[in-house]
Amino acid sequence: MKLVWLGHGSWRIEIERAVILIDPWLDGNPSMPEDRHDEAVAGATHILVTHGHFDHTGDVPRLSKKLGVPVFGIFDLMTWWTNSEGIEATGFNRGGTVDLNGAKVTMVAASHSSSSEGRHGQPVYTGAEAGYMIAGEGHVIYFSGDTDIMADMDWMGDLHRPDIGILSAGGHFTMDMARAAYAAKRYFDFRTVIPSHYRSFPMLAADAGPLRDGLPGVEVIEPELLRAIEIGPRA
Repeated sequence: MKLVWLGHGSWRIEIERAVILIDPWLDGNPSMPEDRHDEAVAGATHILVTHGHFDHTGDVPRLSKKLGVPVFGIFDLMTWWTNSEGIEATGFNRGGTVDLNGAKVTMVAASHSSSSEGRHGQPVYTGAEAGYMIAGEGHVIYFSGDTDIMADMDWMGDLHRPDIGILSAGGHFTMDMARAAYAAKRYFDFRTVIPSHYRSFPMLAADAGPLRDGLPGVEVIEPELLRAIEIGPRA
């Protein structure tokens, strides 16, 4: 398995026979140099979307067409894109599971908001925000998406038992590092935690020290742009 940070809240996850781009935002992403865009998306088989904000969806229809890959996400947004963009999109909802080339992806709740910009800058509803449990190669990854701490994490941790957490932890728009550490310690039993949605804009955290300090005994890995974090299969 390879977990590859594409800057901000964007990821590339290579698991089972899938290469999944999650919220791939390239144009305008302050962490992603333009000359590395093609490298970031090469070989992708699927795109997965957590919610409608521009820094998670801005490039999705274009990339779906360019790469010839399907998009998966909340029913409302996928239906809109199918009709307005003509892309191949599969909508599902929280509690639903899709099989992406052997990786089982279950949509779970998040606590955030979800909209796109419509006419005159007015927000357009794009369906509920979400996170994902991604199971494969003996692991379960909890990809939190943009969220704060929420009580649903209790049953999510108990039912899915993820051992890897990719947690939005930059603060301001999501939980910060200390809150992410609290959530990880209270609701989950992670072996590995990786911060996300940070080191991009001035109002977001640039250091994961409070996350690491709050999780003694857990491997906290700060990702580097386009450098794969490799995790071997579990029996």
